[in-house]
Amino acid sequence: MKTISLIGSTGSIGRQVCSVVRRYPDAFKIKSIVANSSAEVFLQQVEEFRPEYAALVNEKIGKEIADKIPDDVKFCYGQEAAEEAVAYGEVAFVAATGFAGLKYSLKAIELGKNIALANKETLVCGGELVMRKIKGAGIELMPVDSEHSALWQALNFRADAAFRRLIITASGGPFYGYTAEQLKAVTPQSALKHPTWQMGAKITIDSATLLNKGFEVIEAKWLYNAPLEKIHTIVQPESIIHSMVEFDDGGILAQLSYPTMELPIQLALTYPERFDCGLKPLDFETLGAIRFLPLERKKFPCYDLALKSAEMGDNYSCALNGAGEVAVRAFLNGRIAFTQIADTMEDVLLRTERIKPDSYGVLLETDGRARALAEEYIKGL
Repeated sequence: MKTISLIGSTGSIGRQVCSVVRRYPDAFKIKSIVANSSAEVFLQQVEEFRPEYAALVNEKIGKEIADKIPDDVKFCYGQEAAEEAVAYGEVAFVAATGFAGLKYSLKAIELGKNIALANKETLVCGGELVMRKIKGAGIELMPVDSEHSALWQALNFRADAAFRRLIITASGGPFYGYTAEQLKAVTPQSALKHPTWQMGAKITIDSATLLNKGFEVIEAKWLYNAPLEKIHTIVQPESIIHSMVEFDDGGILAQLSYPTMELPIQLALTYPERFDCGLKPLDFETLGAIRFLPLERKKFPCYDLALKSAEMGDNYSCALNGAGEVAVRAFLNGRIAFTQIADTMEDVLLRTERIKPDSYGVLLETDGRARALAEEYIKGL
């Protein structure tokens, strides 16, 4: 039986991890569980899975629910208590959202835990630091993003396999063909209606701006030690082909399925084996056309900024992420227009000071500074 510390249990990914454990109770056991503040769902999960350790990041809510935790479960609250959860279990499933996920990943490396990684910011913000520490610790990192899982599968689960090109696919989001004028009128409600995927609010907006795709290029750079010129992106609107790898002989391997996160989530836990995950088989006879459309960098400013930050190197991608988190929240709260997400991020990137990201402290400082700059910019609009 494989034991799991589940970090970010109440989000979209965390709930699907619970579904996998529910499907295969003899194969997996949740030893510890962490959520931020969603008390109701958290309490239901604790009651169902009875982990040894449970933690809520939000101290105020943690104090309010402490007497509702079963007696056989050790319960703590606060950020440090949440990080302690990583000590339980063989695999740290990092599904926490945002910059906070980086701290959990670093803790897992420190403890020598294998990591199932569903937190983009771990590699977008701390890729150089994280991959160096992983190599030194001799642990495995299993990618959970559908695109990176697809690449991992095509590379036969080897991060060091030879390839000519990594081809990352994108749905294009709901606004792929919009004009600049149409984009100015985009509302949070329309941006949250993704055409093919069901995801959390932040990543759904990042998919609409295509910032998410730029971040996936950065992740691929670190996961597969790939120069940016060997990573190609293309729009595949039906979200059937989740990514592809081109090899030196010109052959291309692709991973296909209907859009679902259940497959990559489960595979990160069952690897190197494959278990049935109840996924509907592809019906090729009725599937219809599978289209490929260009993803032109300069037409999508958030995507362009992500690649620019990767080209600049050092702490710039970390700064861009911090600015993006602030800008997306401002958009969802009606403070800025959809197009001003990119404007905010560009302003912060231009005002970021270059620092070598050789420690978590440097990244934390960069993140905090970027958020302050983003908030300053938004208030001045």
